[in-house]
Amino acid sequence: MALTGRTALLAAIGALPVGILAPSWTGMLAVNAPLSLAIVCDYALAAPVRSLRFTRSGETTVRLGGQADVQLSITNASKRRLRAQVRDAWPPSSWGAGTEQATSRSRLTIPAGERRRITTSLRPTRRGDRHADRVTVRSYGPLGLAARQSSHKVPWTVRVLPPFTSRKHLPSRLARLRELDGRTSVLIRGQGTEFDSLRDYVPGDDTRSIDWRATARQANVAVRTWRPERDRHILLVLDTGRTSAGRVGDVPRLDASMDAALLLTALASRAGDRVDLLAYDRRVRAQVHGRSASELLPAVVDALAPLEPELVETDARGLSAAALKSAPRRSLIVLLTNLDAAPIEEGLLPVLPQLTQRHTVLVASVADPQVEKMSKARGSVEAVYDAAAAAQAQAQRRRTAEQLQRHGVTVVDATPENLAPALADAYLALKAAGRL
Repeated sequence: MALTGRTALLAAIGALPVGILAPSWTGMLAVNAPLSLAIVCDYALAAPVRSLRFTRSGETTVRLGGQADVQLSITNASKRRLRAQVRDAWPPSSWGAGTEQATSRSRLTIPAGERRRITTSLRPTRRGDRHADRVTVRSYGPLGLAARQSSHKVPWTVRVLPPFTSRKHLPSRLARLRELDGRTSVLIRGQGTEFDSLRDYVPGDDTRSIDWRATARQANVAVRTWRPERDRHILLVLDTGRTSAGRVGDVPRLDASMDAALLLTALASRAGDRVDLLAYDRRVRAQVHGRSASELLPAVVDALAPLEPELVETDARGLSAAALKSAPRRSLIVLLTNLDAAPIEEGLLPVLPQLTQRHTVLVASVADPQVEKMSKARGSVEAVYDAAAAAQAQAQRRRTAEQLQRHGVTVVDATPENLAPALADAYLALKAAGRL
Protein backbone atom coordinates (compact mmCIF):
# COMPACT_ATOMS: atom_id res chain seq x y z
CA MET A 1 0.00 0.00 0.00
CA ALA A 2 1.37 3.42 -0.99
CA LEU A 3 0.62 6.31 1.43
CA THR A 4 -0.03 9.50 -0.49
CA GLY A 5 0.65 13.09 0.58
CA ARG A 6 -3.06 13.45 1.42
CA THR A 7 -2.78 10.42 3.71
CA ALA A 8 0.04 11.99 5.67
CA LEU A 9 -1.84 15.26 6.08
CA LEU A 10 -5.05 13.58 7.32
CA ALA A 11 -3.12 11.32 9.64
CA ALA A 12 -1.39 14.32 11.19
CA ILE A 13 -4.68 16.16 11.59
CA GLY A 14 -6.27 13.11 13.19
CA ALA A 15 -3.42 12.85 15.65
CA LEU A 16 -3.38 16.47 16.80
CA PRO A 17 -6.54 16.45 19.00
CA VAL A 18 -5.15 13.56 20.96
CA GLY A 19 -1.98 15.52 21.56
CA ILE A 20 0.38 12.79 20.40
CA LEU A 21 3.08 13.19 17.73
CA ALA A 22 3.77 9.59 16.73
CA PRO A 23 7.37 8.69 15.71
CA SER A 24 6.27 6.73 12.59
CA TRP A 25 3.33 6.35 10.23
CA THR A 26 2.29 3.16 12.03
CA GLY A 27 2.18 4.89 15.38
CA MET A 28 0.37 7.91 13.97
CA LEU A 29 -2.29 5.80 12.30
CA ALA A 30 -2.78 3.77 15.48
CA VAL A 31 -3.80 6.99 17.30
CA ASN A 32 -6.80 7.48 15.02
CA ALA A 33 -8.51 4.17 14.35
CA PRO A 34 -11.28 5.60 12.09
CA LEU A 35 -8.68 7.20 9.83
CA SER A 36 -6.70 3.96 9.69
CA LEU A 37 -9.84 2.09 8.74
CA ALA A 38 -10.61 4.66 6.02
CA ILE A 39 -7.16 4.25 4.52
CA VAL A 40 -7.43 0.46 4.52
CA CYS A 41 -10.87 0.60 2.93
CA ASP A 42 -9.68 3.12 0.35
CA TYR A 43 -6.81 0.82 -0.59
CA ALA A 44 -9.17 -2.15 -0.82
CA LEU A 45 -11.54 -0.24 -3.14
CA ALA A 46 -8.75 0.91 -5.49
CA ALA A 47 -8.95 -0.92 -8.81
CA PRO A 48 -6.32 -3.66 -9.21
CA VAL A 49 -3.43 -2.76 -11.50
CA ARG A 50 -1.97 -6.15 -12.33
CA SER A 51 -5.06 -7.18 -14.31
CA LEU A 52 -4.95 -4.16 -16.62
CA ARG A 53 -4.43 -4.89 -20.33
CA PHE A 54 -2.30 -2.65 -22.58
CA THR A 55 -1.93 -2.28 -26.34
CA ARG A 56 0.02 0.25 -28.41
CA SER A 57 -0.48 1.86 -31.80
CA GLY A 58 0.82 4.89 -33.65
CA GLU A 59 3.88 5.97 -35.58
CA THR A 60 6.94 3.78 -35.94
CA THR A 61 9.23 6.24 -37.74
CA VAL A 62 9.96 9.95 -37.44
CA ARG A 63 12.60 12.26 -38.85
CA LEU A 64 15.03 13.78 -36.38
CA GLY A 65 13.49 17.03 -35.17
CA GLY A 66 9.93 15.89 -35.89
CA GLN A 67 7.19 14.59 -33.59
CA ALA A 68 5.89 11.03 -33.29
CA ASP A 69 2.61 10.26 -31.50
CA VAL A 70 2.31 6.85 -29.86
CA GLN A 71 -1.05 5.75 -28.47
CA LEU A 72 -1.36 3.55 -25.38
CA SER A 73 -4.73 1.83 -24.85
CA ILE A 74 -5.55 0.71 -21.29
CA THR A 75 -8.39 -1.76 -20.65
CA ASN A 76 -9.83 -2.02 -17.13
CA ALA A 77 -10.87 -5.67 -16.89
CA SER A 78 -11.80 -5.44 -13.18
CA LYS A 79 -15.20 -4.66 -11.65
CA ARG A 80 -14.01 -1.43 -10.04
CA ARG A 81 -13.60 2.04 -11.47
CA LEU A 82 -9.94 2.87 -12.14
CA ARG A 83 -8.72 6.26 -10.95
CA ALA A 84 -5.10 6.36 -11.96
CA GLN A 85 -1.98 8.27 -12.76
CA VAL A 86 -0.10 6.70 -15.69
CA ARG A 87 3.53 7.25 -16.65
CA ASP A 88 4.64 6.04 -20.08
CA ALA A 89 8.44 5.89 -19.80
CA TRP A 90 10.81 6.28 -22.77
CA PRO A 91 14.59 6.92 -22.97
CA PRO A 92 15.64 10.52 -22.18
CA SER A 93 16.68 11.16 -25.81
CA SER A 94 13.04 10.63 -26.86
CA TRP A 95 12.04 14.06 -25.57
CA GLY A 96 12.78 17.65 -26.30
CA ALA A 97 14.35 19.73 -23.53
CA GLY A 98 12.07 20.08 -20.51
CA THR A 99 9.10 18.19 -22.01
CA GLU A 100 9.48 14.68 -20.56
CA GLN A 101 7.29 15.00 -17.49
CA ALA A 102 4.57 16.95 -19.32
CA THR A 103 4.22 14.39 -22.11
CA SER A 104 4.72 11.10 -20.24
CA ARG A 105 2.34 11.50 -17.29
CA SER A 106 -1.45 11.35 -17.52
CA ARG A 107 -4.41 11.16 -15.14
CA LEU A 108 -7.44 9.20 -16.26
CA THR A 109 -10.55 7.43 -15.01
CA ILE A 110 -11.70 4.17 -16.61
CA PRO A 111 -15.06 2.61 -15.63
CA ALA A 112 -15.16 -1.15 -15.09
CA GLY A 113 -14.87 -3.13 -18.32
CA GLU A 114 -14.05 -0.08 -20.47
CA ARG A 115 -10.97 1.16 -22.30
CA ARG A 116 -9.25 4.52 -22.60
CA ARG A 117 -6.42 5.76 -24.78
CA ILE A 118 -3.64 8.19 -23.99
CA THR A 119 -1.17 9.71 -26.45
CA THR A 120 2.54 10.17 -25.79
CA SER A 121 4.22 12.74 -28.05
CA LEU A 122 7.90 12.03 -28.71
CA ARG A 123 10.39 14.60 -30.02
CA PRO A 124 13.63 12.61 -30.31
CA THR A 125 16.95 14.41 -30.07
CA ARG A 126 19.08 11.60 -31.56
CA ARG A 127 18.91 9.22 -34.50
CA GLY A 128 18.36 5.51 -34.03
CA ASP A 129 15.77 3.23 -32.43
CA ARG A 130 13.88 4.40 -29.36
CA HIS A 131 12.31 1.57 -27.36
CA ALA A 132 9.45 2.06 -24.91
CA ASP A 133 10.44 1.27 -21.33
CA ARG A 134 7.77 0.59 -18.70
CA VAL A 135 4.22 1.77 -18.17
CA THR A 136 3.71 2.54 -14.48
CA VAL A 137 0.13 2.80 -13.19
CA ARG A 138 -0.82 4.13 -9.75
CA SER A 139 -4.45 3.30 -8.94
CA TYR A 140 -6.10 5.45 -6.25
CA GLY A 141 -9.05 4.60 -4.03
CA PRO A 142 -12.24 6.72 -4.03
CA LEU A 143 -10.89 8.96 -1.22
CA GLY A 144 -7.41 9.29 -2.67
CA LEU A 145 -5.85 8.19 0.64
CA ALA A 146 -4.03 5.10 -0.64
CA ALA A 147 -2.97 3.65 -3.97
CA ARG A 148 -1.85 0.46 -5.67
CA GLN A 149 1.09 0.66 -8.08
CA SER A 150 2.50 -1.66 -10.69
CA SER A 151 4.76 -1.48 -13.78
CA HIS A 152 4.17 -3.26 -17.09
CA LYS A 153 6.30 -3.90 -20.17
CA VAL A 154 4.45 -2.71 -23.29
CA PRO A 155 6.95 -2.96 -26.19
CA TRP A 156 7.06 -0.40 -29.00
CA THR A 157 9.88 0.96 -31.15
CA VAL A 158 10.15 4.29 -32.95
CA ARG A 159 12.98 4.59 -35.49
CA VAL A 160 14.39 8.11 -35.69
CA LEU A 161 15.51 8.80 -39.27
CA PRO A 162 18.13 11.30 -40.49
CA PRO A 163 16.57 14.73 -41.02
CA PHE A 164 17.69 15.03 -44.70
CA THR A 165 17.93 18.81 -44.51
CA SER A 166 19.77 18.94 -47.85
CA ARG A 167 16.63 17.94 -49.78
CA LYS A 168 16.03 21.69 -50.28
CA HIS A 169 18.87 21.57 -52.83
CA LEU A 170 17.28 18.77 -54.85
CA PRO A 171 15.00 20.86 -57.17
CA SER A 172 17.87 23.04 -58.44
CA ARG A 173 20.09 20.00 -59.07
CA LEU A 174 17.28 18.20 -60.87
CA ALA A 175 16.88 21.23 -63.14
CA ARG A 176 20.57 21.01 -64.02
CA LEU A 177 20.18 17.30 -64.57
CA ARG A 178 17.34 17.92 -67.03
CA GLU A 179 19.59 20.32 -68.92
CA LEU A 180 22.28 17.65 -69.11
CA ASP A 181 19.73 15.10 -70.22
CA GLY A 182 18.45 17.27 -73.07
CA ARG A 183 14.97 17.74 -71.61
CA THR A 184 15.12 21.53 -71.92
CA SER A 185 16.01 23.85 -74.77
CA VAL A 186 19.54 24.25 -73.34
CA LEU A 187 21.88 21.67 -74.83
CA ILE A 188 25.09 20.96 -72.97
CA ARG A 189 27.66 18.97 -74.85
CA GLY A 190 28.94 16.04 -72.85
CA GLN A 191 31.42 13.33 -73.72
CA GLY A 192 28.98 10.49 -73.22
CA THR A 193 28.37 7.67 -75.65
CA GLU A 194 24.65 8.22 -76.35
CA PHE A 195 24.25 10.55 -79.37
CA ASP A 196 21.56 13.19 -78.93
CA SER A 197 21.50 15.69 -81.80
CA LEU A 198 23.44 18.16 -83.94
CA ARG A 199 23.74 21.90 -83.42
CA ASP A 200 25.77 24.77 -84.82
CA TYR A 201 29.32 25.22 -83.64
CA VAL A 202 29.97 28.09 -81.23
CA PRO A 203 33.39 29.39 -80.15
CA GLY A 204 34.73 27.34 -77.27
CA ASP A 205 33.32 23.98 -78.41
CA ASP A 206 35.77 21.11 -78.54
CA THR A 207 36.79 20.61 -82.17
CA ARG A 208 36.67 16.86 -81.61
CA SER A 209 32.88 17.13 -81.42
CA ILE A 210 32.59 18.48 -85.00
CA ASP A 211 30.58 16.22 -87.31
CA TRP A 212 32.43 16.67 -90.62
CA ARG A 213 29.91 14.75 -92.71
CA ALA A 214 27.04 16.91 -91.50
CA THR A 215 29.17 20.03 -91.96
CA ALA A 216 29.83 19.06 -95.60
CA ARG A 217 26.09 18.93 -96.29
CA GLN A 218 25.36 22.42 -94.95
CA ALA A 219 26.83 25.89 -94.81
CA ASN A 220 27.53 25.93 -91.05
CA VAL A 221 29.85 23.82 -88.93
CA ALA A 222 27.86 21.19 -87.01
CA VAL A 223 28.82 19.59 -83.70
CA ARG A 224 27.41 16.54 -81.98
CA THR A 225 25.67 16.73 -78.61
CA TRP A 226 25.41 13.74 -76.31
CA ARG A 227 23.12 12.56 -73.62
CA PRO A 228 24.88 11.77 -70.37
CA GLU A 229 25.16 8.05 -69.77
CA ARG A 230 22.36 6.45 -67.78
CA ASP A 231 22.23 3.26 -65.77
CA ARG A 232 25.67 3.93 -64.29
CA HIS A 233 26.60 2.31 -60.97
CA ILE A 234 27.38 4.47 -57.92
CA LEU A 235 28.69 3.04 -54.66
CA LEU A 236 28.44 5.30 -51.60
CA VAL A 237 30.99 4.28 -48.95
CA LEU A 238 30.64 5.83 -45.48
CA ASP A 239 33.66 5.66 -43.21
CA THR A 240 32.20 5.01 -39.73
CA GLY A 241 35.55 4.88 -37.92
CA ARG A 242 36.74 7.14 -35.12
CA THR A 243 37.27 10.23 -37.30
CA SER A 244 33.55 10.26 -38.15
CA ALA A 245 32.71 10.78 -34.46
CA GLY A 246 34.26 14.25 -34.32
CA ARG A 247 31.74 17.06 -34.05
CA VAL A 248 31.82 19.94 -36.51
CA GLY A 249 29.56 22.69 -35.30
CA ASP A 250 26.47 21.08 -33.82
CA VAL A 251 26.60 17.73 -35.63
CA PRO A 252 29.00 14.76 -35.87
CA ARG A 253 30.90 14.40 -39.14
CA LEU A 254 29.01 11.18 -39.80
CA ASP A 255 25.65 12.98 -39.76
CA ALA A 256 26.86 15.58 -42.27
CA SER A 257 28.17 12.77 -44.50
CA MET A 258 24.80 11.02 -44.25
CA ASP A 259 22.99 14.15 -45.38
CA ALA A 260 25.27 14.44 -48.42
CA ALA A 261 24.79 10.75 -49.21
CA LEU A 262 21.01 11.12 -49.13
CA LEU A 263 21.01 14.07 -51.55
CA LEU A 264 23.30 12.22 -53.96
CA THR A 265 21.11 9.11 -53.68
CA ALA A 266 17.96 11.06 -54.53
CA LEU A 267 19.66 12.86 -57.43
CA ALA A 268 21.38 9.82 -58.95
CA SER A 269 18.26 7.66 -58.77
CA ARG A 270 16.33 10.36 -60.65
CA ALA A 271 19.15 10.39 -63.23
CA GLY A 272 18.55 6.71 -63.92
CA ASP A 273 21.72 5.52 -62.18
CA ARG A 274 21.89 2.62 -59.76
CA VAL A 275 23.06 3.42 -56.24
CA ASP A 276 24.36 1.07 -53.53
CA LEU A 277 25.43 1.94 -49.99
CA LEU A 278 28.22 0.54 -47.82
CA ALA A 279 29.09 1.68 -44.27
CA TYR A 280 32.39 0.31 -43.00
CA ASP A 281 35.09 0.70 -40.34
CA ARG A 282 36.49 -2.71 -39.45
CA ARG A 283 33.44 -4.56 -40.68
CA VAL A 284 30.31 -3.80 -42.65
CA ARG A 285 27.94 -1.75 -40.47
CA ALA A 286 25.19 -1.19 -43.04
CA GLN A 287 24.58 -2.12 -46.66
CA VAL A 288 21.95 -1.43 -49.31
CA HIS A 289 22.28 -3.28 -52.59
CA GLY A 290 20.18 -3.86 -55.68
CA ARG A 291 17.15 -1.72 -54.81
CA SER A 292 14.84 -0.30 -57.45
CA ALA A 293 14.54 3.46 -57.92
CA SER A 294 11.27 3.62 -55.95
CA GLU A 295 12.67 1.61 -53.03
CA LEU A 296 16.16 3.08 -52.95
CA LEU A 297 15.85 6.30 -50.91
CA PRO A 298 13.62 4.80 -48.16
CA ALA A 299 16.00 1.83 -47.88
CA VAL A 300 19.06 4.09 -47.56
CA VAL A 301 17.34 6.31 -44.98
CA ASP A 302 16.33 3.26 -42.95
CA ALA A 303 19.84 1.78 -43.11
CA LEU A 304 21.48 5.04 -41.98
CA ALA A 305 19.08 5.70 -39.07
CA PRO A 306 20.70 3.44 -36.42
CA LEU A 307 24.26 3.99 -37.64
CA GLU A 308 26.71 5.39 -35.06
CA PRO A 309 30.46 6.10 -35.26
CA GLU A 310 32.74 3.39 -33.91
CA LEU A 311 35.76 4.48 -31.87
CA VAL A 312 38.18 2.31 -33.85
CA GLU A 313 40.66 3.03 -36.62
CA THR A 314 39.17 2.25 -40.01
CA ASP A 315 40.72 -0.74 -41.77
CA ALA A 316 41.51 0.77 -45.19
CA ARG A 317 42.40 -2.57 -46.78
CA GLY A 318 39.17 -4.12 -45.56
CA LEU A 319 37.22 -1.11 -46.79
CA SER A 320 38.85 -1.36 -50.23
CA ALA A 321 38.12 -5.09 -50.45
CA ALA A 322 34.49 -4.57 -49.42
CA ALA A 323 34.10 -1.76 -51.99
CA LEU A 324 35.56 -3.87 -54.80
CA LYS A 325 33.27 -6.74 -53.84
CA SER A 326 30.23 -4.43 -53.93
CA ALA A 327 31.27 -2.87 -57.27
CA PRO A 328 32.27 -5.74 -59.58
CA ARG A 329 32.14 -3.58 -62.73
CA ARG A 330 33.21 -0.01 -63.47
CA SER A 331 31.51 2.36 -61.02
CA LEU A 332 31.72 5.72 -59.36
CA ILE A 333 32.92 5.09 -55.79
CA VAL A 334 32.08 7.98 -53.48
CA LEU A 335 34.05 7.70 -50.25
CA LEU A 336 32.82 9.94 -47.44
CA THR A 337 35.71 10.15 -44.99
CA ASN A 338 38.00 12.64 -43.27
CA LEU A 339 40.94 14.37 -44.94
CA ASP A 340 43.27 14.12 -41.94
CA ALA A 341 46.77 13.43 -43.20
CA ALA A 342 47.60 10.35 -41.10
CA PRO A 343 44.55 8.18 -41.96
CA ILE A 344 44.83 9.10 -45.65
CA GLU A 345 48.59 8.66 -46.04
CA GLU A 346 48.88 5.50 -43.93
CA GLY A 347 45.53 3.93 -44.73
CA LEU A 348 43.90 5.04 -47.98
CA LEU A 349 46.81 5.95 -50.28
CA PRO A 350 48.45 2.49 -50.27
CA VAL A 351 45.20 0.82 -51.40
CA LEU A 352 43.99 3.61 -53.66
CA PRO A 353 45.48 2.17 -56.88
CA GLN A 354 43.28 -0.90 -56.47
CA LEU A 355 40.22 1.36 -56.61
CA THR A 356 41.29 3.85 -59.28
CA GLN A 357 42.47 1.11 -61.63
CA ARG A 358 38.91 -0.06 -62.20
CA HIS A 359 36.70 2.74 -60.93
CA THR A 360 36.23 6.50 -60.80
CA VAL A 361 36.84 7.60 -57.21
CA LEU A 362 35.47 10.69 -55.47
CA VAL A 363 36.43 11.53 -51.89
CA ALA A 364 34.13 13.86 -49.93
CA SER A 365 35.07 15.28 -46.55
CA VAL A 366 33.52 17.58 -43.94
CA ALA A 367 35.58 20.72 -43.31
CA ASP A 368 35.42 22.58 -39.99
CA PRO A 369 34.23 26.19 -40.49
CA GLN A 370 35.80 27.11 -37.14
CA VAL A 371 39.26 26.54 -38.64
CA GLU A 372 38.52 29.10 -41.38
CA LYS A 373 37.30 31.53 -38.73
CA MET A 374 40.42 31.00 -36.62
CA SER A 375 42.71 31.58 -39.60
CA LYS A 376 41.35 35.14 -39.94
CA ALA A 377 41.59 36.01 -36.25
CA ARG A 378 43.86 38.86 -35.16
CA GLY A 379 44.09 41.38 -32.33
CA SER A 380 45.88 39.43 -29.59
CA VAL A 381 48.79 37.06 -29.13
CA GLU A 382 46.41 34.14 -28.58
CA ALA A 383 44.45 34.99 -31.73
CA VAL A 384 47.66 35.13 -33.79
CA TYR A 385 48.75 31.73 -32.50
CA ASP A 386 45.27 30.35 -33.29
CA ALA A 387 45.48 31.80 -36.80
CA ALA A 388 48.89 30.21 -37.35
CA ALA A 389 47.64 26.81 -36.18
CA ALA A 390 44.56 27.07 -38.38
CA ALA A 391 46.65 28.05 -41.42
CA GLN A 392 48.93 25.07 -40.83
CA ALA A 393 45.93 22.73 -40.60
CA GLN A 394 44.46 24.15 -43.81
CA ALA A 395 47.78 23.76 -45.65
CA GLN A 396 48.08 20.16 -44.52
CA ARG A 397 44.53 19.47 -45.65
CA ARG A 398 45.28 20.98 -49.08
CA ARG A 399 48.40 18.82 -49.41
CA THR A 400 46.37 15.72 -48.60
CA ALA A 401 43.77 16.66 -51.21
CA GLU A 402 46.53 17.23 -53.80
CA GLN A 403 47.97 13.79 -53.08
CA LEU A 404 44.59 12.24 -53.80
CA GLN A 405 44.14 14.29 -56.96
CA ARG A 406 47.50 13.08 -58.28
CA HIS A 407 46.01 9.58 -58.17
CA GLY A 408 43.07 10.74 -60.31
CA VAL A 409 40.67 11.19 -57.40
CA THR A 410 38.09 13.99 -57.37
CA VAL A 411 38.07 15.70 -53.96
CA VAL A 412 35.17 17.59 -52.40
CA ASP A 413 36.03 19.39 -49.15
CA ALA A 414 33.23 21.56 -47.76
CA THR A 415 31.59 22.67 -44.52
CA PRO A 416 28.62 20.63 -43.21
CA GLU A 417 25.95 22.89 -44.75
CA ASN A 418 27.77 23.00 -48.11
CA LEU A 419 28.96 19.40 -48.41
CA ALA A 420 25.73 17.97 -49.81
CA PRO A 421 25.25 20.49 -52.65
CA ALA A 422 28.99 20.43 -53.43
CA LEU A 423 28.95 16.65 -53.73
CA ALA A 424 25.86 16.80 -55.97
CA ASP A 425 27.60 19.38 -58.18
CA ALA A 426 30.70 17.16 -58.45
CA TYR A 427 28.51 14.24 -59.52
CA LEU A 428 26.81 16.36 -62.19
CA ALA A 429 30.20 17.62 -63.42
CA LEU A 430 31.49 14.05 -63.78
CA LYS A 431 28.30 13.11 -65.58
CA ALA A 432 28.57 16.07 -67.96
CA ALA A 433 32.20 15.19 -68.69
CA GLY A 434 31.30 11.58 -69.45
CA ARG A 435 33.53 10.21 -66.72
CA LEU A 436 30.90 7.90 -65.21
